[in-house]
Amino acid sequence: MKRAIALIDANNFYATCERVFDPTLWNRPVVVLSNNDGCVVARSAEARKLGIRMAEPYFKVKDLIETHKVAVRSSNYELYGDMSSRIMDVLEEFSPELEVYSIDEAFITIDADDRSNLTEFGKTVRDTVKRHTGITVSVGIAETKTLAKVANHLAKKSEKARFVLDLTESPHQEIALERTPVGEVWGIGRRHAAMLKSYGVNTALDLRNCDDQWIRRKMHITGLRTVHELRGIQCVELGASPNPKRSVIVSRSFGEPVGALDELRAAISYYITRAGEKLRKRRLVAGALTIFAKTSRFNVDDHDRYSGIATESLVMATDSTLELMQSAQRILPGLYRPGYRYKSAGVILTGLSSMKGTSLRLWDSDKYERERLLMSAIDGLNARHGQDTVRCGLHDIEGKWASRLGLRSPRFTTKWDEIMRVR
Repeated sequence: MKRAIALIDANNFYATCERVFDPTLWNRPVVVLSNNDGCVVARSAEARKLGIRMAEPYFKVKDLIETHKVAVRSSNYELYGDMSSRIMDVLEEFSPELEVYSIDEAFITIDADDRSNLTEFGKTVRDTVKRHTGITVSVGIAETKTLAKVANHLAKKSEKARFVLDLTESPHQEIALERTPVGEVWGIGRRHAAMLKSYGVNTALDLRNCDDQWIRRKMHITGLRTVHELRGIQCVELGASPNPKRSVIVSRSFGEPVGALDELRAAISYYITRAGEKLRKRRLVAGALTIFAKTSRFNVDDHDRYSGIATESLVMATDSTLELMQSAQRILPGLYRPGYRYKSAGVILTGLSSMKGTSLRLWDSDKYERERLLMSAIDGLNARHGQDTVRCGLHDIEGKWASRLGLRSPRFTTKWDEIMRVR
């Protein structure tokens, strides 16, 4: 085996980001709320022990939160995104190959020369990230991405491992796979997990030992790749995942209901801006755009309820925010119905493909190239000076539709006027 793979995953990421800039939150339960402060989207370990569940509506746990003096914060995605970028910058120092898997997870490769003591390597990564960012991470090391996922999951739970676990040794693999429920294996969804359990395949070790032909018959080639990964055979390269994302979705509930077309147009423009940024960050282009708008599902009268949706296939796949906005402006009037009070809206980009494989534009290649350079410049300025320093289109980030964030902490790292002051 010439190389190993490490998965680095930040522990309780959102809550820890809040703690980095507010030391009074250490050793205190912390929860982070969704847009409009509706539901719990992140919890510290202490909050989890109190029985606060993910996606729990805030009003349902408010008494519990007040009783136990739980710190509550609105989601601060600008802060979390910037802290994520800092972690990824540190990880790039350890490996020439880095795959950012999510805001708080990344895979890196470990070359043969670095493998004399993988546990020590993992501890060095953990300590360096902590020193540079204040964020604690878990490090799982193994022969494949799927095994690295298993290692990371157990590293978080084991006090003995202290957030670093190397599964490149066979005896350790056997124990780890036996302790991992089959439904927690990366790439195994609920339907396949239920099917496997019905045949007595309850653990990752059981799955690893299954017959290849049976797996292929029941779970096709994707399932067989997962089994091979559990055996230490690399089938999922860096940059690929067993369940690749097929869409980019940006959707929010409004801070206040909106009724005017211009207000709805501004909200959609804002969501397209965010979706376009995601496309370019992942180096993808979209072939179709869907927009939707809904009234509140809690409206008592059926006549006050409405849900509209519209889709346009793009002539050429694109990652340009300007082209996506132009498409949205064409189809938005078709779904808008006057007289309704809209409570949420969103954007879905589908038909995703790699930017490298984009077909050559024959009639507007110069225009598209100029837009790509413009988008790159805007992305760079916003990364350097803060989100929406420069923006396209019509959106007013202080509009009525903007999410309520009454408990948001300052954006310490991306806004000059919110930077921490030392007296």
